[in-house]
Amino acid sequence: MQPVTIEPRLVYKDKDPKALQALSKIHEYLHHSAIEPGLLDLVYVRASQINRCAFCIDMHTKDARARGESEQRLYMLNAWREAPLYTSRERAALAWTEAVTVLTDGFVPDEVYEETRAQFSEQEMIELTMAIVAINSWNRINVAFRTEAGRYQVPATLAGKAGTAV
Repeated sequence: MQPVTIEPRLVYKDKDPKALQALSKIHEYLHHSAIEPGLLDLVYVRASQINRCAFCIDMHTKDARARGESEQRLYMLNAWREAPLYTSRERAALAWTEAVTVLTDGFVPDEVYEETRAQFSEQEMIELTMAIVAINSWNRINVAFRTEAGRYQVPATLAGKAGTAV
């Protein structure tokens, strides 16, 4: 089987850095949120899997590993409902991520809201939802412009933080 070459359509970071800065503001906000960084990693990877964003899957699995996330939990994330590897809080966040990412029926089901609300405060619900909105935005930008996957390097500020994941 021959490898498929996916050519980037547009390098948006070079063309309009202000657009990048605008979306990055959400991550600055989330950096000071009550949501654990390891949980945000799982949310980012799961949404990116749903949206088939190779660039973001590459980035966020690398970041998660740098924070100490296990490879097994990352491998099983696509089937988290059947895997006994996730806490009740993580399961609620993943269910919320899927419901907010895939608005198939035009709404987020009440049972998913109640499950998530049982694990998160109102402020955390806002923060979690903002994280999902942000990663979905990044996914759509990177998929639309075919941002090249596989070259992301974990920032020095994250490198060596293994063992800090929840």
